[in-house]
Amino acid sequence: MTQTTKETARKTAYTARKIAHRQGHDPAACAHLAQFLASLARFQTVAAYMPIRTEISPLPVMNDLAAAGKSVCVPVIQAPRQPLKFSRWTPGTKMLNGPFGAAIPEIADTLIPDILITPLVGFDTRGYRLGYGGGFYDRTFALLRKSAPAMAVGFAYSGQELPLVPTEPTDIRLDVLVTENGVIRF
Repeated sequence: MTQTTKETARKTAYTARKIAHRQGHDPAACAHLAQFLASLARFQTVAAYMPIRTEISPLPVMNDLAAAGKSVCVPVIQAPRQPLKFSRWTPGTKMLNGPFGAAIPEIADTLIPDILITPLVGFDTRGYRLGYGGGFYDRTFALLRKSAPAMAVGFAYSGQELPLVPTEPTDIRLDVLVTENGVIRF
């Protein structure tokens, strides 16, 4: 696998995501995500994300989880090539502009999530995600899974599917992918 291969895959997936974003599938995808989370026996802390650009938005589900008494947190980049930290989020949390344009809570209140709902650029049927290239989520999944099971849930438009995501040994597979078409378990 070469970096050029991943860059080419990212360009293809970005274009597909931009087209899918315009089609208004967020409500259907959020309904599937909420239904999936409701089917889980026990979890307390969910990490989601503040959407940027054409990412599918988990905000309606985040609001519902917070209203139901679940702890919700969002990723905060600490430094290049480091795992993410997660800071508590509520619908009323004051947010600041963070790295790469994603909003982060003004006050850091670190939580450790049971479930990570992750954005992505592309995915394949093997459960691999193509991210932005910083490796933040792969490092985070690896770190969290050393101490406790942490479920990796990709959240995307079905149009972001690639024939094959170029992978490296450090790439972590998703456990589940949720799109507007439903839930795929890997």
